[in-house]
Amino acid sequence: MTIDSHQHFWYFDPVRDSWITDDMAIIQRDFLPADLEPVLTQNGIDGCVAVQASQSEEETLFLVKMAQNYDIVKGVVGWVDLQSEQLADRLELFSQYKEIKGYRHVAQAEPDDFLARPAVIDGIRQLAHFGLTYDILIYPSQLKAALHLVRAVPEVNFVIDHLAKPYIKKQEISRWSNFMTELAKNKNVSCKLSGMVTEADWHNWSKRDFFPYLDVAFEHFGPDRLLFGSDWPVCLVAANYTQVKTLVEDYVDPWGAEARAKVFGENAVAFYKLTDS
Repeated sequence: MTIDSHQHFWYFDPVRDSWITDDMAIIQRDFLPADLEPVLTQNGIDGCVAVQASQSEEETLFLVKMAQNYDIVKGVVGWVDLQSEQLADRLELFSQYKEIKGYRHVAQAEPDDFLARPAVIDGIRQLAHFGLTYDILIYPSQLKAALHLVRAVPEVNFVIDHLAKPYIKKQEISRWSNFMTELAKNKNVSCKLSGMVTEADWHNWSKRDFFPYLDVAFEHFGPDRLLFGSDWPVCLVAANYTQVKTLVEDYVDPWGAEARAKVFGENAVAFYKLTDS
């Protein structure tokens, strides 16, 4: 299967989705699997992983429903309160939904030390009992906490969303690169080649802007631990789906067909334990 490892769906709510600001007006509307299906077909993608965009169990169940109703949605990364005293019970309850492959929290909206807090670490550790993954969504200033987390919980498989959002527009790379190098030394950590266009100049980017960051990712994670993701529909503020896919394709192609197959599907299937059903 060719897989897009990072997608979002929502019925747009201006209060809940206040992070979608007026300069992102193009995505201030509903986005559902029926909207995505023809786009994936056009781009030769068999399926996707739907990732939470809001912090509620209702969001998790909404995404599960999308996966149950649409064949293109192969798995769900949901949300659960990782610091709740009832976390074990909630994970047990949600384990009935085989569509759920892992969880995520919008840690980028939290203080820089969030992922290093004992309660958060203890919560994420409980995912191992259910064979679940954790998506790390952070800014570069939070990389230190992320490194502490993955070292503390080697029994959980992690994936870094959007290359940890490097400051591509400012062309800042050194501190980010140092931490990504250290993170990659942990074999339980993968990285999504996703969310890059929204970290660049939305209206004036070139694919060459991203290559230094992709160089770091490929050098340290290698083609076995990198996953293509479009971050659709968020990507639409800066690029269409085909542009995002072509950006990654153009970089990966010189690595050969085997690497391309891994980045564009095999790694996501293995990481999230996806099935073609």
